[in-house]
Amino acid sequence: MLAKVENLMTQMVESLNDRYVLELFEKVPKGKRLRAKLILKIAGLSDDAYRLAAIVELIHAASLLHDDVIDDALTRRGEESINSLFGNKTSIMLGDILYSKGFSQLTTLPNEVAYKISNAVALLSVGELLDVELSKSFNENQEIYLDMIYKKTASLIEAASASAAFLAKKDVGIYELYGRNLGLAFQVIDDVLDITQDSEKLGKPSLHDFKEGKTTLPYMYLFERVNTEDKQKLLGLFKKDLSQNDKIWIKNRMQETSSLNDSIIFAKNLGFEALNAIKSENDDALSSIIKDMIERDF
Repeated sequence: MLAKVENLMTQMVESLNDRYVLELFEKVPKGKRLRAKLILKIAGLSDDAYRLAAIVELIHAASLLHDDVIDDALTRRGEESINSLFGNKTSIMLGDILYSKGFSQLTTLPNEVAYKISNAVALLSVGELLDVELSKSFNENQEIYLDMIYKKTASLIEAASASAAFLAKKDVGIYELYGRNLGLAFQVIDDVLDITQDSEKLGKPSLHDFKEGKTTLPYMYLFERVNTEDKQKLLGLFKKDLSQNDKIWIKNRMQETSSLNDSIIFAKNLGFEALNAIKSENDDALSSIIKDMIERDF
């Protein structure tokens, strides 16, 4: 099933008739293809569903190429990132190529699908910009954080789910809500794992987000719950290279204040809302996507 998506993605890039672009594309680290799996589980294995899955994964890959440049990331999914291997300019241009190819392929799908996906990509870019702006100072506002992760992460998953439902003539609203909550929960869990997992599993140093200026939900909960002295210490560590003792201090305070646990509960509640949205559909496959994500070893 996913092999066909991979082949379609390669064919789309091959159609540009540029060997170097294809060589670069083949070096882009592959993920779990969550968005493709989601589309195929909702829409079935039609030609349009496969095409949509390949397009969305091309677009997602493009966004990650840009993201790695913004974050100065040297690895992606445990492998060297494109910007690390070939430089920022190459990574940006390859991302632009994949975006452009994805958009051109969207014209082969129904207008409703093309609009929903392309609008989500615009939101995704706004979310990236918000993420950059928020990294300039410690953000205490949870509403702003949730708006940013909705645009940056959840909007494309929401649009993919809704578009797949449209292709399958299912209730678009139900699947849109499912995709939105799945995307939000996915990002909150990812933010938690940045703190709880070791460098080997992450493919990057633990607590890397905080060094990069990302004030995620666990840090906001922690800031709310500690005394003035600890608040000042946390602010002093923001965007700094953290020593092992600094990391231990942050993790201990998060355990003591239930900041990590409450972030996980927040994500699980989003997941339960997503499950409730599709309850009438009796879709075990979609339920398992949520359960696999929220029932994890943190």
